[in-house]
Amino acid sequence: MLAAPAVAQPDAGTGVSVIIGTVIEVQSRKPLRDVVVTATSPKLQGEQTVVTDAQGNYRIPQLPPGVYTLRFEVEQHKPYARADIQLRPNRTIRVNVELLPDSLGVDMELMGAQPTIDVGSTTTGVQVDQEFIRHIAAARPGGKGSSAHSFESLAEVAPGAQTDSYGVSINGPTSPENGYVVDGLSSSDPAYGINASPQVTAPPAAPASRVRASERNVPAREGSFFDMYFKGYGVNPTVTTEEERFSTFSVDTDTAAYTLTRAYLERGALPDEQAVRVEEFVNSFDYGYAAEPDAPFSVHVEGFPSPARKGYQVVHIGVKAHEVSAEERKPSHLVFVIDVSGSMDGEERLGLVKRALRLLVHALDERDRVSIVVYGSQARLVLGPTNATQKQKLLSAIDSVSSEGSTNAQEGLEMGYALAAKHLVKGGINRIILCSDGVANNGITDADGIWARVKEHAVRGITLSTVGFGMGNYNDVLMERLSHVGEGNYAYVDRLEEARRIFVQNLTGTLQVVAKDVKLQVEFDPKAVVRYRLIGYENRLLTKEQFADDRVDAGEVGAGHAVTALYEVKLREPAASFGTLRIRYKAPEGGESKLLEKPLPSSLVRPAYGRAAPPTRLSYVAAAFAEKLRGSYWARPLTWDGLVSLWEEVGQPLKGRADVTELGELIRKARALDKREDRFERFAPVSAMDFDRVPTVP
Repeated sequence: MLAAPAVAQPDAGTGVSVIIGTVIEVQSRKPLRDVVVTATSPKLQGEQTVVTDAQGNYRIPQLPPGVYTLRFEVEQHKPYARADIQLRPNRTIRVNVELLPDSLGVDMELMGAQPTIDVGSTTTGVQVDQEFIRHIAAARPGGKGSSAHSFESLAEVAPGAQTDSYGVSINGPTSPENGYVVDGLSSSDPAYGINASPQVTAPPAAPASRVRASERNVPAREGSFFDMYFKGYGVNPTVTTEEERFSTFSVDTDTAAYTLTRAYLERGALPDEQAVRVEEFVNSFDYGYAAEPDAPFSVHVEGFPSPARKGYQVVHIGVKAHEVSAEERKPSHLVFVIDVSGSMDGEERLGLVKRALRLLVHALDERDRVSIVVYGSQARLVLGPTNATQKQKLLSAIDSVSSEGSTNAQEGLEMGYALAAKHLVKGGINRIILCSDGVANNGITDADGIWARVKEHAVRGITLSTVGFGMGNYNDVLMERLSHVGEGNYAYVDRLEEARRIFVQNLTGTLQVVAKDVKLQVEFDPKAVVRYRLIGYENRLLTKEQFADDRVDAGEVGAGHAVTALYEVKLREPAASFGTLRIRYKAPEGGESKLLEKPLPSSLVRPAYGRAAPPTRLSYVAAAFAEKLRGSYWARPLTWDGLVSLWEEVGQPLKGRADVTELGELIRKARALDKREDRFERFAPVSAMDFDRVPTVP
């Protein structure tokens, strides 16, 4: 129940506005702490979410003017939403709330007037500092294994009904799980159905948005991880083949989530659970798939009994695109759009960008041209199209770049696209490469408009890749979505070796697309398979109807790139085949899609983990690592010690490879850092775990 009127006054002429308030309980009149307060508006990208302090106070700063809806949620109380809150420029308004306990069955009428303007003090409300954040974000379970009274616990629910006309985050009313039962629960179940409301951590522009950093995420050294902006998509449920035998998703060759996790762990902290995307862990490793010379894709399938889920088989499906030699790579025009705002200052941000670009310049040749655009408060051209043979000119332009101003990402992208369109390489590679921390506090006021313009350019052959830099004050959501809409890829650079991998070792695959709108579909035979679960790809799900619909966008695959997916499958009876794999794709220049089909013979399922090929074992270790980091229900039976043992059993010579050795080191670091309690143990003990269904949350 919303109670008292609001008070407000100008917010020091900052151009943005603030909502403050206090939340109390209607009966006791006592303040309520740990209330999740979420602000949404058509003018706001994503959501702004904060948590009340011990006095029940909250503060949501850095809001653009517009019409807002506020949601108030806390355990053991009825949730409340207040809509049509008018927020004018340079104002602070107060919205106080009284919440009803769950035990009360009566409805209460709204008391108090609409928020009022130009009265009161902008200093009223929570003073948000790091000490305050650590306290409000730390888990405070009521009992062993119970949910914390914090946004962190609420952020673990499954993703919601989100439609996106640009081909990203497509899991909503048309989701493959809509309208049938998964795991014995309705697909709209708020805790486990994928049509529940998504949870998003707050954007990095606002100090009060830092509530997702918990005590275990406070680094041991150098800086903080506050203002890291991620969006969680939940964990895919187990699906019965009687209800839906088709599993369909868009491919994803991004690797940013794994590199971000490495950056967290090397700084002595676990990653934010919402930062972990399983498919990006799996696709960070080379499994040595052989490419078929006369086919657009080669397919590699193998299975083995799940080490974590009794009664289930892990099915590894690898798809590799055909190779293109460095000599055969198409000519390119690469337009680097570089964020030089104040947030990018420093050797690990802008300094690393410049070192990475110097590596790339030396890897290009006479076929390539490079342009450089930078943006701070405004965008400006540093270097027009310049042939890569003029290396000294390019290096001098890179060296001249320095930090300046605020962050007008929209203007920078628009200048980059205009330059690429004016100097289009017909039949070649036309690529915008955005180097940024993803923070955009100036210019982007119409998110839908940005996506539409990026999509229009992609249709004309100018694609967009995003490369992230920086820990703390980083927007993973914006960087990932821009790359998806722009039909490019998303990488994160935490060290110069990663830049070398992206820009030098994998240059042809990074730049040259060999197939676009690539979709995978597995049709499981209900006579052979009882249940299945796709591990990862939660924000890439498609319906079975969208698989054959050429109007639906999907992922792009570069030359020689591979896509790997893992399923957990419960087999019914021995059968010659347990399903069919289908791949639908378009040529790089578009046109009608083509279809490939491959049977999935049961003979490819090995009798034990140790009997599977080392690359198959490695893919499972990478996926299980991600599952444990994100707190997946199904990874609970696999302990950290068990995961280390599985890594030990990957087998030589693969285990001795540098990136695989590093994976083992990261797993051990996570084992030492993970002090989280099992949030399911209280009502679903691992010792009595049902491996077929998730429990009903009490």
